[in-house]
Amino acid sequence: MLHYFDLKRPKKLGLSITDQRQRWLREFLKAFLVVFFVYFSMYLIRNNLSAAQPLLVKDGISTTELGWIGYGFSLAYGIGKTVLGYVVDGKNTKRFMSFLLILAALMTLIIGVALLMNHAPVGLILVLWSLNGVFQSPGGSASLSTISRWTTTTTRGRYIGIWNISHEFGGAVAGVIALWGANHLFAGNVGGMFIFPAIIGLIIGFWGLFFGADDPQELGWDSSEVIFGEEVSQADQTAAKMNKWTIFKTFVMKSPWVWLLCIANVFVYVVRIGIVNWAPLYTVQQLHFTVAQGANTLLLFQLGGIIGSVVWGWFSDVLKGRRAVVSIICLALTAFVVLGYRYGTTPMMINTSLFFLGMLIYGPQLLIGVAVISFVPKNALNVSDGLTGTFAYIFGDLMAQVGFAAIADPKANGLSLLGMNLHGWNDTFIVFYIAVILSIIMLAIIAVGEEKRIRQQLKLEK
Repeated sequence: MLHYFDLKRPKKLGLSITDQRQRWLREFLKAFLVVFFVYFSMYLIRNNLSAAQPLLVKDGISTTELGWIGYGFSLAYGIGKTVLGYVVDGKNTKRFMSFLLILAALMTLIIGVALLMNHAPVGLILVLWSLNGVFQSPGGSASLSTISRWTTTTTRGRYIGIWNISHEFGGAVAGVIALWGANHLFAGNVGGMFIFPAIIGLIIGFWGLFFGADDPQELGWDSSEVIFGEEVSQADQTAAKMNKWTIFKTFVMKSPWVWLLCIANVFVYVVRIGIVNWAPLYTVQQLHFTVAQGANTLLLFQLGGIIGSVVWGWFSDVLKGRRAVVSIICLALTAFVVLGYRYGTTPMMINTSLFFLGMLIYGPQLLIGVAVISFVPKNALNVSDGLTGTFAYIFGDLMAQVGFAAIADPKANGLSLLGMNLHGWNDTFIVFYIAVILSIIMLAIIAVGEEKRIRQQLKLEK
């Protein structure tokens, strides 16, 4: 069974470089569309929980319990990113993530059926939602791996920026699709908000198993570096002579830059997940929006992220790969824009603020993953990107899910942080600002390392 996910290396067809370049876009788009729509579908069966929260609260699940369910997903997702990332490295990542989408959709489907039948205890939802997190965990790094195998360092940022639209668009429409499915197919039952997106995920997952190739060499072509005349990086040349465990120790465990990116990602995720997961409930409870208006907050936030991903990915390419510098710019602007979200009182004010917050915060969220690619060989990409995700989802989500729930829950006693007792929705914004400041400090250090690497590369090119 595991051989089904091996990278195939058939005999080379002997096509000229010119022929391979002419055919490249068509074949690349096949692989790109698979990782795009598979990752899009993963967010349909992830962000649907956020949109379903108001209805789940009405059914008797407390805000604190929702926080633990969300954190169960994040904890499992975070651990899975490193563990499954290590397993996926060197495999057909496009096919692997399609298979994992099918498993994740099945977990979501079971939750929906249990809710529909009124037999869904919190413990069952927690276990199944956590398994959903495990199966989804390598999705992002697997997508980066497939795209990196097809592209070069000078074009990678823009293609990954376009791919990043997948989960922003998926996150944006997740609430709308889930609510539509529940209202039109399940008479408004909250179970429909899980069943309908799960069915979509199953269809996309089976399609992704059989469509496209994971890299040019699976077609009997040369590697992307040979096709486009780019030198293979020193890290990739060295890694080619090592086994998987040696690569992991040398380029991941002993790399200070990977660890710094892990820490920076924690604080970025506190801001991002703190908004994505709680915006619907915050606007319904604090600002008295309707359930539909609350679900629409995700749409505006993710739509802003769609524009931001393309713009910041392209801009970082223009700056010769200075991903950390662009991330710092985004976070500095985030500190100002979050004021509109904090003090807004109408749907127009909140949605406008969320649009620009999405545009800004998805800059560093994207570029930290792209920055990792520059510091490690391709054969360590999944596990290194997975490690940054592990830190983000275990530690960042601990604050964004459980911490925010403890602060916002009117029935709880609040949360003690740095000598302060934080209680109520307004105090969650103190955590936002602490996270923004700390992430800027980490990224400033990483920017120094990036600058040294870029200048060394420019010298070699001369």
